[in-house]
Amino acid sequence: MLRVKICGNRTTEDIALAVAMGADAVGRIVGVRHRSEDAQEPANAAILLRSVPIFVTSVLVTHLIEADQVIRLHATVPTTAIQLHDAIPVEAIEAIRTALPHVPLIKAIGVTDVGSIETAYRFAPHVDALLLDSHTTDRIGGTGRVHDWSISRKIVATLQIPVILAGGLRPENLIRAIEAVQPYAVDVNSGVEFANGEKDPERVKEFIRLAKSHKEQRAPR
Repeated sequence: MLRVKICGNRTTEDIALAVAMGADAVGRIVGVRHRSEDAQEPANAAILLRSVPIFVTSVLVTHLIEADQVIRLHATVPTTAIQLHDAIPVEAIEAIRTALPHVPLIKAIGVTDVGSIETAYRFAPHVDALLLDSHTTDRIGGTGRVHDWSISRKIVATLQIPVILAGGLRPENLIRAIEAVQPYAVDVNSGVEFANGEKDPERVKEFIRLAKSHKEQRAPR
């Protein structure tokens, strides 16, 4: 069954909503270097971590690119997995892996053109999953914009590790996105929010319902 991550959770109510609707993972954005309205201070994120049930994956989403910074941040916010963004070098990822051998690592890749395929190939051997997202001049996530799904599909088709699709997903385009890319999981933030940035319970519910029911109807790959 297709996995679903609800990202950008800012309150215990956000997390409770995602979990109640059937999300497999919830993300908190901590340690940013780019624009993000959902960013939290580590102490607050650590408090929210206590509300995540044991069988739901908690994900630390960070823009930090130095290994020691990420390792220290995870000590304060000890999530199940870490999602790395921006221009973090492979060497830093390997250092994080050595320090935190039991923590799955996800590397976000900004899909901009066919050159993104080579970027995905370069990072794939060093992480447990890739997340394909959309970038703008001032954002490396949470853009609300889709990217070229044909490029994402090529990455999915040629890599053996799980690939998570993000970037402008919402209930209205989710089925088309799944059919075009056939990812392991989907990730959403602004696509299930009200205009004021709060999570919309009906959109969260519908997004998860569509993802889960569609997977059940698909023929095996």
